[in-house]
Amino acid sequence: MKHTDEGSRQAPPLPAAEPVRLLDRHGRRVEHPLFTAPDPTRLTALHRAMVIGRRFNQQAGTLAGQGHLAVYPSSTGQEAAQVGGVLALSEQDWLFPSYRDSVALVTRGVDPVQALTLFRGERHSGYDPHRHRCAPQGTPLATNASHAVSLTYAARRKGRDVAALVLIGDGATGEGDAHEAYEFAAVWNAPVVFLVQNDHRAIDLSPRRPTGRGPVDHRVDGNDVAAVYAVVSRALAEARCGAGPAIIEAITCRVDPHTGPRAPHRRRDEPETAYWIERDPLLRTEAFLRSEGILGSEEETERVLAAFHTDAEKVAAHVRGRVIGGSGPFPTPSSRHRPLRGPALVGPAAPRAGP
Repeated sequence: MKHTDEGSRQAPPLPAAEPVRLLDRHGRRVEHPLFTAPDPTRLTALHRAMVIGRRFNQQAGTLAGQGHLAVYPSSTGQEAAQVGGVLALSEQDWLFPSYRDSVALVTRGVDPVQALTLFRGERHSGYDPHRHRCAPQGTPLATNASHAVSLTYAARRKGRDVAALVLIGDGATGEGDAHEAYEFAAVWNAPVVFLVQNDHRAIDLSPRRPTGRGPVDHRVDGNDVAAVYAVVSRALAEARCGAGPAIIEAITCRVDPHTGPRAPHRRRDEPETAYWIERDPLLRTEAFLRSEGILGSEEETERVLAAFHTDAEKVAAHVRGRVIGGSGPFPTPSSRHRPLRGPALVGPAAPRAGP
């Protein structure tokens, strides 16, 4: 059966071997023929969100180690990929995270404590998907990919200007769910961007490219938040205009174990560890902000950067106090087993709160 809204789309070119990079590991500007770095205001916001994201990762990992969370899949080292991708979304767009993308949820405006509900073994989400335009996290690999395709297809049929960003890891690219999502997105010309965070640490599989009509568009330096933001922004804009779906492979590195100190993981040798430490996404953008004088004088720069760390500590204290103190928005024992019902994800949108 032929879909009446099926778009005609030529096979995209293979991505360049060298990933898109706009800031080098020293924080120096890199010229690129297709992409430019975001403006200073946006770069400052990107850096602040990464500082908060890293501190959130550290605090959540500590809580898991203390037994206050059942587990916490950290994304320390991948902040640029998650923050750059999420801040490229428009207000009406949807985020489809995986279980490792709690920083992305916090960046999107989800309460940090609500973002940890899944890891306490409580209800499946903890936050209102409608309010934040964030689908619930899930541990099965790549299932979020097909959900995103379905939502955007339905939204377009209703005449709504909605795109979606799917976050998956390199291990998920070997799942049938991912390839089915690629194929359906291509057939239906769905406005979906699949951002693959490839940190080369999948337990079972290496990243696999789609076959057939699946899209492959860009490789990007996943530790360069400016590049991630620029590439994802363009892919989302093109998808909304009918250019179809895109896959972006972000080359990055997660420095923490898979889900905690006792989880199985591939150990990195010292040279590999040193290589990635030199390419830390936070150090890179901080060096750029300093060298370009974007935050003002040297004294003003120190004050602004210190304020970012103060904001991050406030988030950590907020999470620590509510999780340990038991005042988090978790269901009571009497409500824990009630069936969860809600409106369809593509129904009338509830207003989002916060930036």
